[in-house]
Amino acid sequence: MDINVRAVEDITVVELAGELTWKSVPEAQQRILEQTQSEVKICLDMSRVTYMASAGLRMLLVVYRTVAGRGGRVMLVGLPEDIKSTMEVTGFLSFFTHCDSLEEGIAELAS
Repeated sequence: MDINVRAVEDITVVELAGELTWKSVPEAQQRILEQTQSEVKICLDMSRVTYMASAGLRMLLVVYRTVAGRGGRVMLVGLPEDIKSTMEVTGFLSFFTHCDSLEEGIAELAS
């Protein structure tokens, strides 16, 4: 799992690449939660995630609850079709605002 964190204006962009499994989730979750100060805007770029196990869904829920609890917002972008479908079926997608591209996500969070 590759994790790249960068700032675009006042938005924290976290790019994830690889598989979100029980092995990679603890590090990914820690890196994301390190960014969760009050009223943070986080854009999770999932376009290069090749597989997401249930541990990845759990991680997304923890991130959502932590960020929302601090008055912030989380945006998912670039969800691969199979992951998006799984999130829809399980109800997880309803927690998140999501866009197809990073540019759309940043524009949505900036408004």
